[in-house]
Amino acid sequence: MRGICFAVAIIFDAKMTILFRTCLFFFLLPSLGHAAIPQSSNVPGGVAVIPLDVVSTNKAPPQAWMNDRPLFVEEHEGQWVAVIGLALDMKPGSHSIRIDSGGVSKTQIFEVIPKQYPEQHLSLKDKGKVHLSPKNAARAKHEIARILELKRHWRKINDTDALFTLPAEGRMSGPFGLRRFFNGESRSPHSGLDVAVPVGTPIKAVARGSVLAVDDYFFNGKTIFLDHGNGLITMYCHLDQIGTKVGDEVAKGQDIGTSGQTGRATGPHLHWSVVLNGNMVDPELFLTGGRAE
Repeated sequence: MRGICFAVAIIFDAKMTILFRTCLFFFLLPSLGHAAIPQSSNVPGGVAVIPLDVVSTNKAPPQAWMNDRPLFVEEHEGQWVAVIGLALDMKPGSHSIRIDSGGVSKTQIFEVIPKQYPEQHLSLKDKGKVHLSPKNAARAKHEIARILELKRHWRKINDTDALFTLPAEGRMSGPFGLRRFFNGESRSPHSGLDVAVPVGTPIKAVARGSVLAVDDYFFNGKTIFLDHGNGLITMYCHLDQIGTKVGDEVAKGQDIGTSGQTGRATGPHLHWSVVLNGNMVDPELFLTGGRAE
């Protein structure tokens, strides 16, 4: 009788061990219901996080497009959402996206509300950075076309990290969306976030990614583009030194270069931009702690 009881106890202990290990395994798995997505802000230059009108199943995730561009789709809190970058010049009002789920296509509407960004007036001693010579104008035009191609780059992956850390510790000297005036003349709005740091300050990757491009541009100076997948790209401008090359895989927090004052810059700083489905959007929406008020 004791032998039987002892054998039952061993079997029971073995089952409990398997059960414990199974529970521990699933506990340690990343939660699919709490994906790393940015804060939603349905304004020009913001990010719209739109719950999709589809049923979440174990099948392939739905696909979504806006203006024929693919969108970043993620599962969040048990529902599929489209994470959409909204251009700074996007008109407020109703907009639509196209969804394909299980071979069924549909259109879904979302709203964009207006936002008024502040103004910034800057003085540049180098007048050649304001009124370009024919040679510099031709160079800038070529570079702008190349940057537009990079902004539209798309690489489908399953684990995009869209919650960022700051690329450098410093004073926020130029917020996103400022309506800028150089020497009294209106220019395009500020499409990134400026961090005032001395020349030579280490610049870090805000999330894991692949180096998409490095170059030295007329306006942006020495620049790095990081591809985080699914149309999410970060750009680091006015660098003094570039510490990586095209094709490198970088980790979150890894040094990728140092800050400088190259290109069109009134002082040493980092200009950091975030691109989502081809549009420049507010980087603060992607910071781990959300928008800094």
